[in-house]
Amino acid sequence: MSRKQHIKMNQKGFSNHHQLVRLVILIGCYCLLSTEGMSQRKLTLDESITIAQSSSLDIKKSKLNLFSNQRSLDAQRAAMKSRFALDVTPFDYNRTRIFNDLFSQWNTNEDYNSFANFSVSQPIAATDGTVSLVNRLGYRDNYSEFQDSRTKTYSNNLYLQVDQPIFTYNRNKLQLKELELNLENAQISNSLQMLTLEQNVTQSFYTLYQRQNSLEISLDEYENQQVSYEITKNKVDADLLAQEELYQAELNLSTSKSTLENNQVLLNNAADDFKLLLGMDLDQDVEVQVDINFITREVDLNQAIAHGLENRMELRQRGIAIERSQFELQRTKALNEFKGAVSLSLGVFGDNARAPEIYESPTMNPRVAISFSIPIWDWGENKARMEATNANLEINKVDLEVEERNITIGIRKVYRNLQNLENQIEIAQQNVKNAELTYDLNLERYRNGDLTSIDLNRFQSQLSEKKSALADALINYKIELLNLKILSLYDFENQEPVITQNNY
Repeated sequence: MSRKQHIKMNQKGFSNHHQLVRLVILIGCYCLLSTEGMSQRKLTLDESITIAQSSSLDIKKSKLNLFSNQRSLDAQRAAMKSRFALDVTPFDYNRTRIFNDLFSQWNTNEDYNSFANFSVSQPIAATDGTVSLVNRLGYRDNYSEFQDSRTKTYSNNLYLQVDQPIFTYNRNKLQLKELELNLENAQISNSLQMLTLEQNVTQSFYTLYQRQNSLEISLDEYENQQVSYEITKNKVDADLLAQEELYQAELNLSTSKSTLENNQVLLNNAADDFKLLLGMDLDQDVEVQVDINFITREVDLNQAIAHGLENRMELRQRGIAIERSQFELQRTKALNEFKGAVSLSLGVFGDNARAPEIYESPTMNPRVAISFSIPIWDWGENKARMEATNANLEINKVDLEVEERNITIGIRKVYRNLQNLENQIEIAQQNVKNAELTYDLNLERYRNGDLTSIDLNRFQSQLSEKKSALADALINYKIELLNLKILSLYDFENQEPVITQNNY
């Protein structure tokens, strides 16, 4: 067999091999990208976000935290209502032997008791005081060895009592306000978690789309390289081109095949990451649907900044931190404060051997007590604690100012990126048109023998590069619109606010 015949047989085998490889890859890609696949699920961005919100463990944890804070606030509000309590001691017996100093002798005392306390307590939210109505009903059977006497009586003590702290802060009111702030902060955290999840899902969604798009581009490039290879092979067989041109065409085709296989792996990896984020079954095939058509959105920078500074939930969180610091300052001040307490009670007491006649001879029992706690010297402890708490308060105020500046700067950066991307998209669209025309013209030149395969491969690479650049620019524009939405809490794509302070 001649060398020329051997080369032609190798070329035929190579051609058949590549045709088979091409068929396998095309079938595989078709199965991956087909919209008619039985097990494949198409997802839009909104559907993906909805799935993630229902399955995200972070969102579940955030909602549990929100529920916990809500119930804590409900409990504190319930604690400010009237409390009804009944304490019953049906049997109480004790026997003691006590030395009587007055008569200088030992005495044995035996006592049986049975009693019940019923009370109604009402906290006073405005003053941090408490009003209580108490009734104590009891029966007593007492024996004393000293006079060898036994007494059996029923007794009842009904009284109204008021306890009121003075010269100090309202602790119940402060605790209630703190719990309200905790709930508000939990609501804000839940809303921020939702926005963060939306951002993460969107980025993963578009990453998967980019991988899909890259696979389609590399598939087009592979098909173009296959056409180029067939043209080169025919020309070499007809002795119109040198043998090295066929070697270069084979190299280009192999490189294109390698790129296609790499993009397939990247797509599979991106799909797994996407399904993991959404909490989907990893064996479920998914495809994302994107309306990537470029539509310029009208964005007002001043409106974005003003809306962000007015509604950004992080600013409210900073405000809550300042209020908490002020509460802590109040507590610290009260650690060694001058304070007092007033206690008033008025009741009626009666006792009798017969239960129905308990109040036959009632006794009034008034009581008034005023007490004061007067600090004298604490070696500077309170002053040092106050200064430390004041410093923390100032830190929170500085954090609020820094947050405001960061919001403004962040919105301005995203706005500039959007303006730049609009220009880049227009340029990229024109570049794709030019690259397509250039490739078609040079492919015809290649068919006519006026261009080498190396030059044609350069135009093919240029076309793939421009297509990828356009897709990336369009996706980056979408992502920057989302970033602006999160930073300003205003959706410029739909021209509507995302969330206001009254919504969380």
